[in-house]
Amino acid sequence: MTDIWTIDASDGELVVHTGVAGRAAKMGHRLTIGMKRWQATVNWSDGEPVAAQLTVEVDSLEVLQGEGGLTALSGPEKILVRSNALRQLGAGRFRQIRFDADAIDESQDGYRLTGTLQIHGKTRAQVIELCTDDLGDVWRLSSEAVVRQSAFGVKPYSLLMGSLKVADDVTVSFSAQRAKET
Repeated sequence: MTDIWTIDASDGELVVHTGVAGRAAKMGHRLTIGMKRWQATVNWSDGEPVAAQLTVEVDSLEVLQGEGGLTALSGPEKILVRSNALRQLGAGRFRQIRFDADAIDESQDGYRLTGTLQIHGKTRAQVIELCTDDLGDVWRLSSEAVVRQSAFGVKPYSLLMGSLKVADDVTVSFSAQRAKET
């Protein structure tokens, strides 16, 4: 029996957490960025996942909060941060981020998805550890992975001649719930 699951932002969240680097790092904000339009599909065959894909619309990026810094991150600053992030990601040219799992293997906490991640027109190998929890009538899915921006040709945003910049490594967190079939 073949089944296809579709999971999107109405089922959970996809969040990017940034750090700060450089001599003036204490002045910068550690950002929490939400991706508001994304869709994951999982193909099942005989009760086992056999293929998975995640597509994220880059322009759905929304700055949710900034921690640290000299002052709180204001509304207009969030708009400026979003604009800078979209420019760094080349959102006008590279409209989607995409992960395609080539292999899905059962692991202790769920599944290991091995595949390719495409950002900014560059494709690199990526492994995703997906945790699955049985909550009775729903499955809870969660994952966290570190992505190095420069590996995909994305130059981390910087100010003050590089004294303050977004850290190259960002952490991507995913969580969602999927109702069990009845």
